[in-house]
Amino acid sequence: MLRPKEVVQLWADAFNSGDVDAIVRLYHDDAVNHQIANTPVSGSAAIRNMFTEEFSAAKMVCIVEHIFEDGQWAILEWQDPLGLRGCGFFQVIGGKIAFQRGYWDKLSFLKQHGLPIE
Repeated sequence: MLRPKEVVQLWADAFNSGDVDAIVRLYHDDAVNHQIANTPVSGSAAIRNMFTEEFSAAKMVCIVEHIFEDGQWAILEWQDPLGLRGCGFFQVIGGKIAFQRGYWDKLSFLKQHGLPIE
């Protein structure tokens, strides 16, 4: 069974290739993904929709700086090529993501990608 750190590295690889199917396979069916700047999404169908919409709106790249592991948790510190930085907390149970919380500056992201500011 994969350790939390290994699951998060697979997540980053799938994210960087824009592979929504590979990303969704890393989550439990009833997982929750809460990007703090957005409303939490629950369940694999909602997570699939979230990534599909996000990848269609902007080219996103996750440059892994560090992945730390503590028990069921892995913590990802990342940046993107435009200078945006953030971190994600992943609870991994049985080799799959059960819960994810991400922190990043949504206003900077929208401005960098020329997207409408909400």
